[in-house]
Amino acid sequence: MNIAHQVANAKKPFYSLEFFPPKEKEGWPAFFATVEQLRSIHPLFASVTYGAGGATQNNTLEFAGKLKAMNLETMAHLTCVSADKVKIAAFLRDLRAVGVENVLALRGDPPQGQRVDWDKAAFRYAADLVRFVREQDPMMGLAVAGYPAAHPESATFSADRKHVCDKIRAGADFVITQLFFDVREYEDFVRYLRAKGITVPVIPGVLPIQSLESVRRILSLCGANIPGKLYLALEAANERGGQPAVKETGIAFAVCQIKRLLEFGAPGIHLYTLNSAPTCLRIVEEVGETA
Repeated sequence: MNIAHQVANAKKPFYSLEFFPPKEKEGWPAFFATVEQLRSIHPLFASVTYGAGGATQNNTLEFAGKLKAMNLETMAHLTCVSADKVKIAAFLRDLRAVGVENVLALRGDPPQGQRVDWDKAAFRYAADLVRFVREQDPMMGLAVAGYPAAHPESATFSADRKHVCDKIRAGADFVITQLFFDVREYEDFVRYLRAKGITVPVIPGVLPIQSLESVRRILSLCGANIPGKLYLALEAANERGGQPAVKETGIAFAVCQIKRLLEFGAPGIHLYTLNSAPTCLRIVEEVGETA
C-alpha cells in the first residue's frame, strides 16, 4: 500500500520506525526480536536503511521483504551514491517482487574515506532520483528527507530549502525530517513549505538520546544542532550518573519534544529506533494517547 495514502487517511497521529539491517547474520535473531516488540505500538510503517554508498543494499532488500511479510508496511531507503539507472531500476523491480511499494529517496553519503564526483554521478541530487523513480514506477510511494536545520553541505538555509522544494515538486509524496532537537526548527520548516504552496505531510524524525558519545557522533554526521540547555543537561547527567542518567535525560527530552510536535500539528512521529525496543516503548508509553 502507498504509505502516503495511509498518512493522509490516518485518523490520529501515528508512529513510524526506522531500522538498520544488521551486517552479520548473527545479529538477525535480536533484530527480529526488536521488530516484534515494537509491533506493539502499531507503527504506520517501518523504514529500512540502505547503508553508506548502498553498502547494505542486499540487506535492505531482504529485510524490507521480511518486514513486509510480518505485515508491517515497509519503506526501503534508496540513495544516489554509487548508483546508476540500471541498478536503481533493477532494485525497484526487486522491491516490487517482495511486496515493498514505498521508497525513501536520498542523495546519501559516500562510504567513510571515499569521495564522490557529483558532477559525473548518474543522480547528482535526490530530486533527480525522485524523477527517475517516478518514471520507472509511477505508483511507487515516494518520500524524501528534509533538514529543519539545513544539510551540513548546503551553503545557506535558503539553498537547502530550495532543494527540499525541488524534491517535492519532482514527485515526492511526503517528507521525513532528519533528526533535530529544537521543535522551533520543525515549526519554521513546515511554515516555510506551506508559504511556498507545498502541502505534503512533513513527519518529524525523533532520535532518543542514548549516550553523550552517540549524540556527538550523530551530530557530527548529520549537521543537526543541539540546544545548549539540553547539552548542559546531558553533561550534568553524565557527571551525576554516567550513561544511564544520560539516557534517562534523553528519554525525558524526547517525550517533551514529541508532545510539543503533536501539539503543533505534526501528522505523526518517525522514531529513529537505533534497533532498540525498550527505549522506544517507554517513550511511547510516557507520551500516552496521541489523539
